[in-house]
Amino acid sequence: MIKQAIIPLAGSGTRLLPLSSVFAKELLPINGKPGIEYIIEECIDAGIKEIIFIISKKKIMIKNYFYKDKIYKKLIKKKNDPRLINEYKKILKYRKMIKFVYQNNPKGTGDAVLKAKNFIKDKYFLMLLPDDLIIKQNCSKSMIKVHNTFKCSVMASMSVDKKTVNRWGIYKLSKRITKKNYLIDRVIEKPLIKNAPSNKAVIGRYILPKSIFHKLMKQKPSSGGEIHITDAIQSLINDNGKFIAHNFSGKYLDCGTMSGYINSNKEIGKL
Repeated sequence: MIKQAIIPLAGSGTRLLPLSSVFAKELLPINGKPGIEYIIEECIDAGIKEIIFIISKKKIMIKNYFYKDKIYKKLIKKKNDPRLINEYKKILKYRKMIKFVYQNNPKGTGDAVLKAKNFIKDKYFLMLLPDDLIIKQNCSKSMIKVHNTFKCSVMASMSVDKKTVNRWGIYKLSKRITKKNYLIDRVIEKPLIKNAPSNKAVIGRYILPKSIFHKLMKQKPSSGGEIHITDAIQSLINDNGKFIAHNFSGKYLDCGTMSGYINSNKEIGKL
């Protein structure tokens, strides 16, 4: 069973400047609720019991959001407002589930995952990227079902415009195993258009094996100085590790760009 999730939150959020220069992008409201809460709710609905937030000292406001509760206590004592009481209970519930790990020098998603090494207990864990919201269907829950059936790693998959493949990790698929699931032969981080093996992209949901930490510990940074999780995944595939690309049913929203953030507010507002 998948009971733990990792959420990397230490990135600088340059695509959401100037907002992210003064505010953690993960706390920006989407239809009146911080974006990170949609990710937490997805985890809870999928059966996750513990969530590991990977933050930096610059993102300490994320931890403060869950721990600085004096204002709740003061206002509840003064007004006894049912809405505030419910919000405070929700924050307390989340706080019991969350652990914080620090990545003060962000060097890629692979490096972020490695920071959580000592906290992962089971053979597999879930990782979610907070910029990627998937609404209408719980992608993590459907991936966990696939994992329980095939007893292997699973990653979310979506077709993207061929002109944008250099934004994504891109799959080369080997064979179809069910209507929505394919075995992965190869995954390439942000390939040139001419080198992309397909237009099937990794979306920010992963079920990964604990053995990936061993690969990440030995992995050298890319030319850009980052440690990419996709390189470690490819190394596991080379060692005959089984990874499945899952074509999820929900609607994908990109909250990591200004236009995507604005659109996410509109789409969630329609629900």
